[in-house]
Amino acid sequence: VQLQASGGGLVQAGGSLRLSCAASGRTFRSYAIGWFRQAPGKEREFVAAVTWSRTYFADSVKGRFTISRDNAKNTVYLQMNSLKPEDTAVYYCAARTYYYSEYVEEYDYWGQGTQVTVSS
Repeated sequence: VQLQASGGGLVQAGGSLRLSCAASGRTFRSYAIGWFRQAPGKEREFVAAVTWSRTYFADSVKGRFTISRDNAKNTVYLQMNSLKPEDTAVYYCAARTYYYSEYVEEYDYWGQGTQVTVSS
C-alpha cells in the first residue's frame, strides 16, 4: 500500500488543522492506520491510530485530536484542535495489517511527512 499525507501548515496556538492520509490499494480496510510525529532532535512518536472498529490516542493529544477513516475514499483523517506549540512536528501516516500498534517499528508502510507548525 502507498500512503500520501497532506494538510499540514502554519497555524496559531489554539487553532485547528485536518491532516489527510490517502492510501492506494483495494485492501485498505484491512489495515490499521497510524499517525506519528517527529519534532527536530526528537524521536518519532505515536499520535493516534484507527483500526476497523477502534481509535487510539497518545495521552498528549487525547481530547484535542480525533481520527477517522473513510474506507470508500481510502483516506484517514486526523483532526487536530486546540493546537499547541509543542504539537509542532513533521506528521507521518503509516499502515500495518489489521492490528493497532503504537510502535514505529511495527508499521510496514509509511507516507512522506507533512509539516505542522504551531506558533505561540
